[in-house]
Amino acid sequence: MFSATGIGSHPGEDHLETLRVVFGEVPSLPYLPELPGRGVGADLVGRTASLLVELPVEVQPSGWRLAGRPGRDQRRAKDHLARDLDGLEEVADGYVGPLKLQVCGPWTLAGAIELHYGDKMLADPGAVRDLTASLAQGVAEHVAEVRRRVPGVTEIVLQLDEPGLPGVLAGTVPTASGFGRLAAVEPYKVAEGLRPFLGGVLPIVHCCAPSVPLRVLREAGVKGIALDASLLSRRDEDQIGETVEAGVTFFLGVVPGTDTKLPDIGVIAKPAIELWRRLGFAPDELASRVVLTPACGLADASPAYAKAALAACERAATVLREDPSSRLQAS
Repeated sequence: MFSATGIGSHPGEDHLETLRVVFGEVPSLPYLPELPGRGVGADLVGRTASLLVELPVEVQPSGWRLAGRPGRDQRRAKDHLARDLDGLEEVADGYVGPLKLQVCGPWTLAGAIELHYGDKMLADPGAVRDLTASLAQGVAEHVAEVRRRVPGVTEIVLQLDEPGLPGVLAGTVPTASGFGRLAAVEPYKVAEGLRPFLGGVLPIVHCCAPSVPLRVLREAGVKGIALDASLLSRRDEDQIGETVEAGVTFFLGVVPGTDTKLPDIGVIAKPAIELWRRLGFAPDELASRVVLTPACGLADASPAYAKAALAACERAATVLREDPSSRLQAS
């Protein structure tokens, strides 16, 4: 079972060294890291847009937009990803175990990419359907390529990054002009839009924004939810409890994503231990139902801190495994 992992993004431009750090520091669930500092096409939206099938995109001053044909921006994004896959094949040579991949989820992507002329794709339900179908096909091909390159992978954990999801549901996503807000999307439609990505992988959704829509994600059928533990309130705990009871694993962000002095591993593990105690679940299930991570991506951290943060999560996870009953009683 997984004990600790990272969210995805890292600082710097050395993808080989970053891969070595990831496989060395979080061996129970390593992942293909993202290096947005490399520029256009290495960012969350551009990297994922490079996977789209028959939906070319380009960069405009306002951001990513649908294009008439593939151009330089999309080729650059594809080149970044191809180099990363080459590096993964090298570093993971002989590796046997699970691997995590991250892509921008369909709802956040629809709120970021603009139509040819007009508003964001999120404003047009037909465009959202086309985007979702294109992305689902592209992600499936990406997963197959990773399995081909790293035959020892036993399971693919697919992380859909959806930082924009609370805004999609609340109707607070700005229009392309910035002067208005796009209409809220109904929860059942949001759940439907996530389901094409759930087959053949272990699907999790990452949302480091406040008000993570736990019920919607649970009803969509995701198997894991990654969130920032510091943003949880006591009001969230009923929904967290119901989500745990439904069999969903929580990926709890317990260390900051930017440079700071890291506390003792007992302090890092404490939010997970105390949450589990308050929910009243069996102590010996904690380590198998909670995975420790940084609070969000590490792109704004220093390389040294990013490595230390992953190592701290891995060490803190041992606290969840070692005599959990006595630790929960003592907390």
